[in-house]
Amino acid sequence: MSILGTRVVRTEDPRLLTRGAVYVEDLRLPGLRHAAYATFVRSPMAHARITEIDVSAALAEPGVVAVFTAKDLADLPGGAKDVPEVEPLLAGETVRFAGEPVALVLTDEHYQGEDAAELVSVDYDPLDAVIGVQQGVRDETLLFPESGTNVVARGGAEEFDDKAFADCEVVVEHTIVNQRVAAVPMEGRAVAATWADGRLTLWASTQNVHGVKAAVTGRLGLDAEAVRVIAPDVGGGFGAKIGIDREAIAVGWAAHRTGRAVRWVETRNENLLGMSHGRGQLQTLTIGGSRDGKVDAYRLEILQDCGGYIRMATLMPTLTMLMASGVYDLPKVEVAYRTVLTNTTPIAAYRGAGRPEATAAIERAIDLFAAEIGMDAAEVRRRNFVAPDKFPYTTPTGATYDTGEYAKALDTVLDAAGYQELRAEQQRRRERGDPFQLGIGVSTYVEITGGGPQAGETASLEVHTDGTVTVWTGSSPHGQGHATAWAMLVQDELGIPMDKITVRHGDTDVLTEGVGTFGSRSLQLGGSALHNAAVEVKERARELAAEEMEADPADLVLDTESGTWTVRGVPGQGVGWAQLAERAGESGLSANTKFTTDQSTFPFGAHVAVVEVDVETGRARLVRHVTVDDAGPVLNPILAEGQRHGGIAQGAAQALYEEMAYDEYGNPITATLMDYSFVSAAELPSFELVSMETPTTVNPLGVKGIGEAGTIGSTPAVQSAVVDALAHLGVRHVDMPATPERVWTAINEARTAQ
Repeated sequence: MSILGTRVVRTEDPRLLTRGAVYVEDLRLPGLRHAAYATFVRSPMAHARITEIDVSAALAEPGVVAVFTAKDLADLPGGAKDVPEVEPLLAGETVRFAGEPVALVLTDEHYQGEDAAELVSVDYDPLDAVIGVQQGVRDETLLFPESGTNVVARGGAEEFDDKAFADCEVVVEHTIVNQRVAAVPMEGRAVAATWADGRLTLWASTQNVHGVKAAVTGRLGLDAEAVRVIAPDVGGGFGAKIGIDREAIAVGWAAHRTGRAVRWVETRNENLLGMSHGRGQLQTLTIGGSRDGKVDAYRLEILQDCGGYIRMATLMPTLTMLMASGVYDLPKVEVAYRTVLTNTTPIAAYRGAGRPEATAAIERAIDLFAAEIGMDAAEVRRRNFVAPDKFPYTTPTGATYDTGEYAKALDTVLDAAGYQELRAEQQRRRERGDPFQLGIGVSTYVEITGGGPQAGETASLEVHTDGTVTVWTGSSPHGQGHATAWAMLVQDELGIPMDKITVRHGDTDVLTEGVGTFGSRSLQLGGSALHNAAVEVKERARELAAEEMEADPADLVLDTESGTWTVRGVPGQGVGWAQLAERAGESGLSANTKFTTDQSTFPFGAHVAVVEVDVETGRARLVRHVTVDDAGPVLNPILAEGQRHGGIAQGAAQALYEEMAYDEYGNPITATLMDYSFVSAAELPSFELVSMETPTTVNPLGVKGIGEAGTIGSTPAVQSAVVDALAHLGVRHVDMPATPERVWTAINEARTAQ
């Protein structure tokens, strides 16, 4: 019997729940024993010229080791450039968002850093701040005057063709906000660095150590052999820890410069100010079709907020454009985007990275279209799905979906939610004028996972002479449960018990090649690489067992229940893995593999959200959430459900609570957890997860990505549910987050209009 698909309890958890995880701040290695502590001096202004920095008072403080400014870094590769593509380690002449680092203070003790940083005197000459993409695109104030524009990227249609909408019976246009959010991982950014024997060793809280190594070697001008990067336990990433930020590289430089170990762990305020934000799109939707519910044309115009520098914000709208049509078979789709610099924290990947934005847009458009023609929104979706017999299906924007059963997913989730009874209860509340109105939101989605130019991952596997196994993976876990999943794959293929399997990751000296964990890629790429390594070891073991037993390799079978090789038809005689590893000798019983693919996979699903809205106060509360998230065969339901639960929570949080906001001068007004409405379990119901599995042929495991699915499906469903609760009052749209103030305002504006 295969272990795959069974509910195996996470093997990581006993250590995490007893000894505890070891994060960067917990490291107590000999080389870090006398580390200096790094504190960054950050700009209080969103846009200003730096006219002078005086560090003398700080240097005179007890315990201060050094104070560095941009002048000290001028000889680094690219250090003198002032372009949006190269974010300086420390700002030199201009600051472009509040919280940008301008100086680095090293102290003997952690507590000394903040006092010394306050003594660094920085003179600023304020410049007009560009806040919001609509202001940025006007180019009245330029963040990089030499560029001549704040638009750093554009793509899609050069001109829109209105002919697509000319024959439509109904055309709806609306502009919506997919607001800026913060990742808020449990562990913020953190790094420790040592320089010894001509090598820089960096411990970093990151999703991909090899990407960090490449960034560090490039920015510091070091040879690859001179840099080692290690990721200890990582307390969450959500895309914001892809690669490494400027502060961490500066810490590595400081260790190199001083010859002393340096450690930096950011505060929560620094995390909200400096760590990459996500989303940040202004979307203008146009949708047209007939009154029988058929959609004939869809247009999406995107203004993507970049923030003060380019991190990954030029990538996000390309993914939004690719996935613009969602699960629908639309005759005409037009998309255009512009990515715009603003004086705010830079934008990068956040759980879903461009795909949630695409789903939010098309699902909101479908809801607006359904409201206009007076048809149930679920029925409009059903009438426009890509049919199962059309797969593989190539969309108008160039994505080729591998497999999908969109109508089945929708019908399954509607049945599980009791959709008709929910509608009946909604009608009863409306008729009696209940202050707590019921809203039912439906969303359907498809996303792209495991693709792109780095669509590959590495794995190594070695069977030792004591019968144990060590696995090395280029994938980099930060909470997903890789140790459990990878051990399950090995046990299933080789019959070696999970408790004899050790999974290693996150050290560039141990595994010299790897990509990391992001984009819902780990199982389908890293898992497939390990599966292939296990198959390779299995075939090598077959040859060794044949030699040991003096039998034809074709006659040998592996009993995965006992982990022994036997001759077919000859019971009672067999050889185990320890014996075969011994026989392999110095060559070892091992395999190193890299799995690559030029095809992506396309998970899909459907969500139903149920909210109660207090129409007297505007407070919206999520009371039920039912989902189908189809990512192919499930390796371990516990791990998959954990990913779904986390994704749904983050998606619902964007719909109802979370927003990184700035005032007109670029001052962040949600820069602490007193102001940023980070979701907790108290605001959420128990999610109802419905199973559905549609395999792919893209990889040997038949699996697709699951890490971002919940986030993509839940946000539009919850937003739709809030609007649906108010539809009878004349409300057609409420921008996210649907805060009590926004909901109350929408209700009263609708009443005034009526």
